[in-house]
Amino acid sequence: MQRPAAAGRGTAWRDAGAGPVRKGAALSYAESGGPIAGRDRRRGDPSRPVTISYIAATAGVSIPTVSKVINGRSGVSPETRARVEALINEYGYRRTNRSNVMELVFDELADMWGLEIIRGVERVAREQRVGVVLTEFGPERDETDYPNDDTLARRPACVVTVAQLSEEQRDQLRARGIPFVVFDPTGELPDDVPFVGATNWSGGRSATRHLVKLGHRRLAMIGGPDQILCCRARLDGYRSAMEDGGLQVDSDLVVRTGLTMEDGRAAALDLLNRPERPTAIFTCNDLQALGVYQAARALGLRIPADLSVVGFDDLPIAALIDPPLTTVHQPLTEMAMAATELALALGRGEERPRIGLELATTLTVRESTAPPAER
Repeated sequence: MQRPAAAGRGTAWRDAGAGPVRKGAALSYAESGGPIAGRDRRRGDPSRPVTISYIAATAGVSIPTVSKVINGRSGVSPETRARVEALINEYGYRRTNRSNVMELVFDELADMWGLEIIRGVERVAREQRVGVVLTEFGPERDETDYPNDDTLARRPACVVTVAQLSEEQRDQLRARGIPFVVFDPTGELPDDVPFVGATNWSGGRSATRHLVKLGHRRLAMIGGPDQILCCRARLDGYRSAMEDGGLQVDSDLVVRTGLTMEDGRAAALDLLNRPERPTAIFTCNDLQALGVYQAARALGLRIPADLSVVGFDDLPIAALIDPPLTTVHQPLTEMAMAATELALALGRGEERPRIGLELATTLTVRESTAPPAER
């Protein structure tokens, strides 16, 4: 990955009557803002930069208090912080002197899925000559303070976040003038939050339809956690294709579990040890599908002669396993590229007509699916 570029020098601004110069602490008038009715815009001159002292006077707080809010420091009551951040948002100001660095945020980098995202982000960042900083929350996610001092010191041009930030964390980024884009949101987002995702429902539907057309009738699905939006969408796509094919959805053949290979293996062993085992399994991701392969081999079942398997994601390993896995191609690299382009455009202050984007999924048919043996 490209090394992050060094942050640019801060510009010194002096607050009127505020004493010493503070580097990089000024707020500038947004080009799209214009005068705010009923407010004294620096005595009627909106072209002049608004200083911390002006924000402090308007909010009725001290200059150090505004500085703490801007820099994400503690020691400010929630009510005061909210009042200061509301003024910054209302005026449409942004912090000056951002660095030529963007930030990519993960909960935890534990599998191949994340590497595809990094590849897409790095490709666009390299083309636009922007450095990339990778932030990983790790297993202690609940204890992570984000945006933290490191992020604020870097002053990234923008953030692409695979980690699902809370409303409070998103508000903190907004208050500091740091635009962000959510990658593949796991839950519902407010309408004004930029995101890039994929057509998960149609992907689940195409995978299941493929198996139905092959003649499978006992068709199981290993889904993911119900609170994750894409998992629900893929399961709904499965149900839709089953109903379109005139098949009853058997709740006993739908298993919700984690998204790891171990979870897929355990779920598949449960399904395949039943008296009437399924002839095909559609999984919520490729890692679960790898677990199904392990379970089938442990039970002496051949893929696809005894069991057809379809995954979701189309990770590079899907084409390398034996037999190569039929899977729904989720364009992770292209999604990451689109998210990066959007985030960098927002960082440049460009207005975009669409801040939500879903890229199409497609079914990649390989050698893990075939008509059922009894047909």
